[in-house]
Amino acid sequence: MASTELDPLALDRQLCFALAATSRSVIGLYRDLLEPLGLTHPQYLVMLALWEHDPRSVRAIADELRLDSATLSPLLKRLEAAGYVRRARSGTDERQLEVSLTTAGRALRDRARAVPVAVADRLGWPVARLEALKDELTALLDVVDTA
Repeated sequence: MASTELDPLALDRQLCFALAATSRSVIGLYRDLLEPLGLTHPQYLVMLALWEHDPRSVRAIADELRLDSATLSPLLKRLEAAGYVRRARSGTDERQLEVSLTTAGRALRDRARAVPVAVADRLGWPVARLEALKDELTALLDVVDTA
């Protein structure tokens, strides 16, 4: 039975669906660009966090990336095996595991600089529009965190 009212349960009206589908598609764009760097998208996020602050504790990386240690630990092991990071106990607190970039990990940053530009090019949106969208999503995440 057709209704003139908008169906609140219509799939195309669901925020969760729009976010999930968009996320998968955008990450797919990154995947193609990260493959030549030898990185998966989650590994790229870890490297971004370390390029901002090096060294960092595993806990700090997990908190910033919103990952649990069971997810982060294998990522760090693979990045260490690739020669991009080093994991070691903190010199000031033996309970903490610190992650630091290797020379190869720092050098990878120069190659990764092309990734955000290439994503923007593939999407065909101006950088300012993408930044505004990112700001809106960050604001939404803040609301979810406080809800």
